[in-house]
Parts: sequence; C-alpha cells; structure tokens
Amino acid sequence: MPWYYPVLAMASETETADPSLILAGVLLSLVVIYFASKIGGELCSRVNLPSVLGELVGGVIIGVSAFKLLVFPEGGLGAEDSLIINLLQTTANLAPGTEEVTFHTMSEVIEILSELGVIILLFEIGLESDLKELIRVGPSAAIVAVVGVVAPFVLGTLGLVYLFHLPTVPAIFAGAALTATSIGITAKVLAELGKLSSTEGQIIIGAAVLDDILGIIVLAVVASLAKTGEVQVSQIIYLVIAAGTFLIGTILIGRLISPWLVSMVNNMKTRGNILIVGLIFAFILAYIANVIQLEAILGAFAAGLVLAETEKRKDLEKQIIPVADVFVPIFFVCVGAKTDLSVLNPAIPSNREGLIIASFLIVVAIVGKVITGFTLWGQDKINKLAIGVGMIPRGEVGLVFAGVGSASGALSPATDAAIIVMVIATTFIAPPLLKAVFKDDETVETETKTT
Repeated sequence: MPWYYPVLAMASETETADPSLILAGVLLSLVVIYFASKIGGELCSRVNLPSVLGELVGGVIIGVSAFKLLVFPEGGLGAEDSLIINLLQTTANLAPGTEEVTFHTMSEVIEILSELGVIILLFEIGLESDLKELIRVGPSAAIVAVVGVVAPFVLGTLGLVYLFHLPTVPAIFAGAALTATSIGITAKVLAELGKLSSTEGQIIIGAAVLDDILGIIVLAVVASLAKTGEVQVSQIIYLVIAAGTFLIGTILIGRLISPWLVSMVNNMKTRGNILIVGLIFAFILAYIANVIQLEAILGAFAAGLVLAETEKRKDLEKQIIPVADVFVPIFFVCVGAKTDLSVLNPAIPSNREGLIIASFLIVVAIVGKVITGFTLWGQDKINKLAIGVGMIPRGEVGLVFAGVGSASGALSPATDAAIIVMVIATTFIAPPLLKAVFKDDETVETETKTT
C-alpha cells in the first residue's frame, strides 16, 4: 500500500477535493509531459540519439530535479512543491486546505497512466517479437539472465561488505538493486534501431523478461530479510512456481484460444474491433500476473507474444502504435521526473559517502551486465557486446528496489543515494552505448561485404 493512502484517508474526513480541479491538474500534467517528451525526443533524434533518452531527460527537467512541474509524493514531497498545484491556486480558485488531497489524487492518476504506458509498451514489444525465435534463443537468454543477476549481486554485495564495511542487510539490498534490467527502456531503443527482431535483440528481450522474474524473486527475498531478519523459503518457492506456470501456461492456453479470438474479431462489425479485443486480452493477462504477485508487464508481454502468432498480427501492430504514442511517453517522462539529481551534489556532506559508493556500484552495474554476452560460448556470429550493453539500464526497476529498501528502513541515506545515482547513470548511458555498439557491428558487416 502506498505510504500516502493513510494521508488521503485522513484528509478525506475533513477535506474534499473538487473533481473538476483534479481533472484540470491531470490535464495540465499531461500537457507538460507531452511537451517534455516531444521536445526531448526531437532534440535527441536530431543529434542521432534514441528518442527515449530525450523523454527521460525531458522528465528530469520538468521533475523534482529542476522545474518541479511534475512531482510525486515519493520522498516526502507535497503540494507546496508542485508548480501545477500553485498554478491551480492562481488560476482555478483551488480551495485552501484541499491542496494536499488534490495533489495526491492527481499524482495517483498520473502514476496509473504511467503504468498503463509500460503495459502497452510491453504488449507492443510482444507483438513485434517472434515466439519461435524467443524459444530458439531461450537457452542463450537464460544464460545471460542468470549471469546478469548472479554476477552483479555477488560482486556488489561482497564489495560493499568487505570494501566499504556496510552492514549485511543494506549491502544485500544494494546488491539486489544491481540485478534489475529495465526491459522497457532497452526494448524501446532496440525497436528504434530496428534490432528488435535480430538474434541479439531477441536474446536481450528474453533475458530481460527472465531478469524481471528473477528480480521479483530477489526483491521478495531481500524485502522479507529486511522485515523479519530471515528469508521466507515458502514465498520464494511460490514465486518461482507462479512465474514458470504463468508464462508456460499463458503461451500454451493462448495458442488454443487465439483461433477463437481471431474468429470473433472477423465476425465483428464495429470500428476498432482488433485493437479492443487485443487490449482486453493483454489487460486480462496483466491482471492475472498482478494478482499472483508477478509484474503486470509480464502478462502484457505474454499477450503480445500469443497474438503475434495469429493472422491479425500486422493489423494489430499498426493499430497499437497511436495508442502507444499516447501512453508510453508518460511512463518514460515520469521515470525521469522522479529522478532526484540533488544526490549528485558533492557540496552536501551526506552525499559524499553515497557518491563514493555510487562510483563502485556503477562499475559493478556495467561490468556485471556487459560480461553476460561473453558467456555465450560458440556463438561467434552474434554481437556479444551489444547483448551485454542491452542489459545495462536499471530504469524504473532499480528505483523500485531503492524505494522498497528506503521504506523498510534498511538503507542509510548514503546507500539510498548511491543506488539512485547508479540507476541514473545506467539508465542514461545505456541507450547511446547500445546504439554505438550496433553501429560498430553494422560497420564491420559493411567492410566484410566490401572485401
């Protein structure tokens, strides 16, 4: 349960937010988000960088680090920190005393739209992926995923304990944050580069999906450790069984019912039938994944994989693009907006320890993922460096680890800041690096053909 729910409950007893002003705040937030995403995306595209990087930077500029146009309750921020709330007070006669409940409700709506954005993104990625190719690269993806979780976790945890003398629980939490991979950011960059369907792209996506599952299990373990001081084995077993059963069961059952879905769509006469049926299927699977304590994005991705096997794949791919264009930028801008760059200020004494630890975490975060591609022995024709680089970004997944650790009281301010800096660095460095390594690969191919 988000920390601000009790605040809303108490506020609702004495204060009532005007629904029209909440809507006004959401609309203003969306205007700011779309402006930031478009300007940032365009600027990056014009200098040959992935547009997703521009969306993240745009989010940083309008977020807590700069203009504070888009801020969220995380980190103790309130209505007084939001310029949009101040604008509502000035232009829309926001009643005194209702600022906080309006701010929290408005922020919650944007959070939900952001979650919808990443669900739709993973559904789109699933549609563009080839299930047969994913199965073919499955063993390679599994190797990359396992190494990409174990290597940074072990290196990070042991390094923090023995080099920086951190207590065991904070070190384990920081090590766990290193295991994550942001499938959303990497998948978007791969799609922009036209490499999503390549062998490297499919291995990266498959490994990132497995990373997500393993990350959920690791997070459950360390959260349990922070709360109780002991690991609940039953919870780990449940998560492993639930994840495996869900993914395999979804694909098998989906293949059985997909002909019925196609037949139903063919008999419908209303506009948007393919799109709506596809979204219904994606949202149902996302809901089931959420209910069984997995990530909703896994359900959406599985739905895309199943529907990609049908004759409606191309039509659905075309129709989902404008929907993704509306919702996906919200997700990336919000990730940037929540990134607090003040933790990078060395003038603040409490940040210095965090920056030193952060430097160590960044090195481990990069090395621990880059080496994953080179564990694929006997596959000389694939770009192993690109696979490793594609696993680098932590993005919103790393922020989840930091948030859970901070909320549990397991992390000191320095360690919390170090994790955030690591997330910032890996999130922003991965897209241009990924583009560079694929460009080098294309250069080598061109030179080989010429000779």
